[in-house]
Amino acid sequence: MLKKSVIIAGRHYTSISLEKEFYGELLAICKERQMSLNSLITEIDSGRGDNNNLSAAVRIYILQYLKNKIPA
Repeated sequence: MLKKSVIIAGRHYTSISLEKEFYGELLAICKERQMSLNSLITEIDSGRGDNNNLSAAVRIYILQYLKNKIPA
């Protein structure tokens, strides 16, 4: 498990805890989308609602992102 510090919306410091495999995919998504880790985390945070903690929301985002890349 990796714990990484992130900044949400350029002003809120927090951390996420992810397995190294999820963290690797998160960085790959950042590279593919040509955005910083903090920008992507800010986007995920803004759409997560009240029910998920941030780390869980990141995992769900990664899963959905990868599922959407698989042809139907």
